[in-house]
Amino acid sequence: MGFHLHSSMFCFFAFFLLFGGGAFGQLSSNYYATTCPRALSTIKTAVNNAVSKEYRMGASLLRLHFHDCFINGCDASVLLDDTANFTGEKTAGPNANSLRGYEEIDTMKSQVESICPGVVSCADILAVAARDSVVALGGPSWTVQLGRRDSTTAGFAAANSEMPSPGMDLSDLITGFSNKGFTEKEMVALSGAHTIGEVRCLIFRERIYNETNIDSTYATSLKSNCSSTGGDDNLSPLDVTTPVVFDNAYFKNLVNSKGIMHSDQQLFNGGSTDSQVTTYSNNPATFKTDFANAMVKMGNLSPLTGSSGQIRTDCRKIN
Repeated sequence: MGFHLHSSMFCFFAFFLLFGGGAFGQLSSNYYATTCPRALSTIKTAVNNAVSKEYRMGASLLRLHFHDCFINGCDASVLLDDTANFTGEKTAGPNANSLRGYEEIDTMKSQVESICPGVVSCADILAVAARDSVVALGGPSWTVQLGRRDSTTAGFAAANSEMPSPGMDLSDLITGFSNKGFTEKEMVALSGAHTIGEVRCLIFRERIYNETNIDSTYATSLKSNCSSTGGDDNLSPLDVTTPVVFDNAYFKNLVNSKGIMHSDQQLFNGGSTDSQVTTYSNNPATFKTDFANAMVKMGNLSPLTGSSGQIRTDCRKIN
């Protein structure tokens, strides 16, 4: 018995040395405890204010973190404006006319800078704001690991090629998330973020007019706000049931063929992820736990730490 205990402890430390240093070891939950103790409460207040003004902003701030982490890791590269030296990610296909919340992040950054200049990274603000947005809309909380630093360049080409897209089939979605280290189960859990937020007609038009695996009454209701031509920017909720509450209704909708985007319904369309969708549709607590754990893992994607990167004074430009 003693041997097994010791060997398992050894395995843990070996694992930690191999993987912990790169993924978890340099980030910590109390990173700003002494250097900026009011950082997290300041961000939380700003998020709550933004979300109370416009519920959709919660989804937008969550999505900013996701689009940041999937391209070169969680390094706030998504926030950089174009410069003479590089093209930022804001105009990349998946982001242009789509990502929003930049001004809200600017507000949080300036507030945090006023109490602790040059201490809190934009990348950490994105991670905390994503968590606080989910909580503000009734979703689960999680402990955000902190200590990321900000990139000094952006990944325009990567943003165009590595972000999962709304038109993807299941196999491509699985590959896209697997390339970032996520299991199918984690991909399904993270997709549950679509229980909040809105989507442009342009993105789901093809589905509601040409696909058959969609509830006909639901498709008809969507057509009233999304004609076959024109109205590209008209918005509809990703979750038709409870659009401003972070719950498991997204998965119930999929089971009922009410996924608004092609990629959503792919998760419940006779494939390998059907059973996970069913589980989450029946068990909100399981979904919330899995979502929180997957968000922690996503927040640990290739962070810049130590002497890498910088702490940007202005999230939109390098120092």
